Amino acid sequence: MNARPATSETPYVLWRWTSRSTNAAATARAALRCALEQLGYEGEAIGEAVLVASELVTNATEHAVGPYEIRLRSAVAEWICEIEDHDPRIPEIPPFPAVAPYVPAEPDRGGGLDALCALLTERGRGLHMVQHLTQGSWGFTADRTTKVAWFALPPCPRERSSLR
Repeated sequence: MNARPATSETPYVLWRWTSRSTNAAATARAALRCALEQLGYEGEAIGEAVLVASELVTNATEHAVGPYEIRLRSAVAEWICEIEDHDPRIPEIPPFPAVAPYVPAEPDRGGGLDALCALLTERGRGLHMVQHLTQGSWGFTADRTTKVAWFALPPCPRERSSLR
């Protein structure tokens, strides 16, 4: 995790939802994809940003109270995507290994079905994925009543239109 870049004062809210909203992650992904396309992002940059946002939206919806919102904020040379919830507690950040993600450690090889299941568990890998896809350019900020998970998007190769 890195320090959050300085941003503009005005965020561009892409979507707001509550715990009663259906398909929150899917709708947030669609809203972000649309905004990034309008900004001129393409292909892999959009796919990775949408995947990171989906993980952070799912975490907010699963572990915090709403209402929630996903927004974009302009920084000097990049865009910052933010996901806000109404639980000011910042989650415990797991240690991130210096090796490639999801590579089995040598001592775990040959451990049988239990070792394989532990390696392939569906829980607890999301922030590792966020760390990897953002190259560490993400984090959390909080105040008395809210928390914001944020990540920096790479500079856009070409801006077609702008939200700025």
